[in-house]
Amino acid sequence: MKAARLYAAGDLRVEDIDPPGPPVPDWVGLSVTAAGICGSDLHNFRTGQWISRSPSVAGHEFAGIVTEIGDGVEGFAVGDAVVADSRFWCGECANCRAGRPNICEKLGFVGEVCDGGFAERTVLPARLLVRHEPLLDPAIAAMAEPLAVALHAVRKLAAPAGEPILVVGCGPIGGLSALLLSHRHDGPLLVADRNAARASLVADVSGASSVDLGPDSVAAVLGGRPLRYALDATGAGAVVKAALGLMAGGGSLALVGISHAPLDLDLNILVEREISLVGCHAFIDELPEAVAMLSGLAPQLQRLIDAEIAIDDIPAAYARLLDGKAEGLKTIIRVPRPVS
Repeated sequence: MKAARLYAAGDLRVEDIDPPGPPVPDWVGLSVTAAGICGSDLHNFRTGQWISRSPSVAGHEFAGIVTEIGDGVEGFAVGDAVVADSRFWCGECANCRAGRPNICEKLGFVGEVCDGGFAERTVLPARLLVRHEPLLDPAIAAMAEPLAVALHAVRKLAAPAGEPILVVGCGPIGGLSALLLSHRHDGPLLVADRNAARASLVADVSGASSVDLGPDSVAAVLGGRPLRYALDATGAGAVVKAALGLMAGGGSLALVGISHAPLDLDLNILVEREISLVGCHAFIDELPEAVAMLSGLAPQLQRLIDAEIAIDDIPAAYARLLDGKAEGLKTIIRVPRPVS
């Protein structure tokens, strides 16, 4: 079968490999239908930070059809349409026992600790699968995982009703956060991104106002109302500092972007303005809720897709995305169903 495997930082290869064997007990065999390229996929490709096995089939945002059932699996049948949970948690550590598997002490991710979804077929533990409506477009289903990440971040931000919110970074997580806020929050919504095309797209889809990261631009939209709540989906230190510079006291800045360098920050800003920095990592139990939202959000989600490609095109897509040339938010890999 065809697969895209990460060997080391900067070394991603599309290869013909043997398909996985029959699933072991409690695991399920899948025929992949669609997968999304995530910013963390690009980060791992650039830095190798999370490479724990080599080579490994990349990809943790994907949908598929159940093809085989391992011993002991209940609740799934061959032919079920499912999406994958990206988190590979232990279930035994103190954090898992406390209901926080997203900060498991041994947490790994699909596509790193086990083979992922950039392939025609894969196997996963049944506990990592959530069924979706069988008529749902697989490209939309593959967006369930990042939608769950965005839902978790929006919940962690916990902005009170009516408060203005600024979303910084209109990549997949920022864009999906803005989309969710447009449905779940009644205050003014602002978005900012250095890629003007992406900012315009997210603003159009979510009904937000596109702004620059400057006080005049924000003030022109808010008319003097204070900005107390923001969500950063860039992970860039300079951007985080700029966002904090726009915020009045008494609010929160949710951080969901992956950073590439330490943050140089004057902590007195947080103390004197009583601003909380809120870390948001993956999701806890939001994936089933995100899956349930897919059909209703499908028209907007479809507009956020930047390109649909084949497995052979993944390395070129990585290069394009790392060069910042995407105008949409999400590149989707379509995997044709095998001919029986």
